[in-house]
Amino acid sequence: MAASPAIELEVGGRTVRVSNPDRVYFPASGATKRDLVEYYLSVGDGIVTALRERPCMLHRFPDGLAGEKVHQKRLPRGAPEWMETVRVTFPRYHRTADELCVTELAHVIWAVQMSTVEFHPWNSRRADVESPDEWRIDLDPMPECSFDRVRRVAGVVHEVLDELGAVGWPKTSGGHGLHVYVRIRPDWGFGDVRRAALAFAREVERRAPDDVTTTWWRKDRDPSKVFVDFNQNARDHTIACAYSVRGTERATVSTPVRWDEIPDVAPDDFTMHTVPARFAELGDLHAGIDDAVYDLRPLIEWAERDEQAGLHTPDE
Repeated sequence: MAASPAIELEVGGRTVRVSNPDRVYFPASGATKRDLVEYYLSVGDGIVTALRERPCMLHRFPDGLAGEKVHQKRLPRGAPEWMETVRVTFPRYHRTADELCVTELAHVIWAVQMSTVEFHPWNSRRADVESPDEWRIDLDPMPECSFDRVRRVAGVVHEVLDELGAVGWPKTSGGHGLHVYVRIRPDWGFGDVRRAALAFAREVERRAPDDVTTTWWRKDRDPSKVFVDFNQNARDHTIACAYSVRGTERATVSTPVRWDEIPDVAPDDFTMHTVPARFAELGDLHAGIDDAVYDLRPLIEWAERDEQAGLHTPDE
């Protein structure tokens, strides 16, 4: 099939050229590259809030979902001079990478032009990439776990956060689970945030032992439980951000939800076809996330308590 003519879009005062806009990215629905661009334009404020100033890994599908997925840490070649990056290091490999650093919507649309479907930011920002300002609670259902169980665990998570005085911002994962983000003061390194996240997960497990596991090795986990994946707070571990489309046949979206919606939410409710109308009606449900910053110290104390009791923190 011949390539369709390129189009040019004005995005916040920038001109972004989109080549082959009619290329089908999602064969099941026929959704195209142009459709993907229009989706991200429709949730512009939300996606920029989710990505702002963070190193961001891109999941690219140069030939659509039918082709190979590329995990891209470095900004793709050919970027215009107004694209922004942040340099991150990978000590294990003695390498660095200049990753995308979104500060405006045109950066997102250019990345989509370069075949990006999913956006996976770090939980730290450009000002100090070694000090996370976001604690991520990932409710990851094991293969035999029902979504009803995920919903129940989310309720326990909300209860514990309230007792801590922390504001949690839930969203669907775009897959089978739920995520909850908490803004934190960037006073700790990745290792300490991971320790704190594990201490929180253990408290959730204590309150819902029939539903939750924190068992480190996957082969040892109960396949019917929810794994509270504390390791998503490790350095260079990323998950799809709020409003990111996922590389699924239905083009599901990792979508912010209210706590009171969770009892009725289903994993496939939100797609790139349904979220724009929801966003137009409700706006960005995570818009206030930067105004609710939690001091992680109480959870660091929980971690120290657990460690003194002989509960070790697994190596990454």
